[in-house]
Amino acid sequence: MLAGITVSDYLKSVLDLMIPRVCLVCGEKLSLEEDHICGDCLADLPRTYYSIMPRNRMADRLNALIQKDLDRLSNPVYVPYANAAALFFYRASTGYRNITKSLKYRGNIPAGRYFARMLAEEMRSSSLYGDVDLVVPVPLHWTRRWARGYNQSEIIGRVLADAFGADFGGDVLVRMRKTRTQTHLSLLEKTANVAGAFAVRDMGRLRGCRHILLVDDVFTTGSTVHACYSELRKIISPGVKVSVATLACVGD
Repeated sequence: MLAGITVSDYLKSVLDLMIPRVCLVCGEKLSLEEDHICGDCLADLPRTYYSIMPRNRMADRLNALIQKDLDRLSNPVYVPYANAAALFFYRASTGYRNITKSLKYRGNIPAGRYFARMLAEEMRSSSLYGDVDLVVPVPLHWTRRWARGYNQSEIIGRVLADAFGADFGGDVLVRMRKTRTQTHLSLLEKTANVAGAFAVRDMGRLRGCRHILLVDDVFTTGSTVHACYSELRKIISPGVKVSVATLACVGD
């Protein structure tokens, strides 16, 4: 091997000759030092920086849904404000949409882990998430998981759990029925689509938790994570904090 060239770098360069790696965003060929995204697209990644904001639009949207639930109660209880973080803004008109699509639809698990590590690095530097002790992914229906072979939210969630040194609760929630894709539904349709779709399966993992992190791939209206949040709230005490993390957030 030449000085400064590792075996891994050598193998990567050989593979690049046979199957060139390209940037998920712009499609340009990647250099040896780049993974999944080129330097220019990484520099322009539309980051939200929500992980360091106690209040942000993503969290406010989620808490508005939570407040509606509380307003329906005859004796509402106090629950902690649900913080929310996302790595970048999802914009359907740009190539950055391919980051989540490559994980969700094309089986690009290495890319999912790569961007999840970026999210984890941001969140670990924030005081808002330092006490997370349980990470719970949004579940897929078993038929969809079987067809896809994996749950994209679990891929992200495992990386975050490792980063926080938290327990990973992949079996805490279960999707009871197969729901329609949320992509082209209105806000009301999305809410109705996921209503009653989730249930807590492993209550034992929730005992003693102080801060639960719900994980999904993309946050749009918040209806999916809110439906999961509502099921967790039926089991956990009001003082337990529940936050949300996703790779991307639609808006802005």
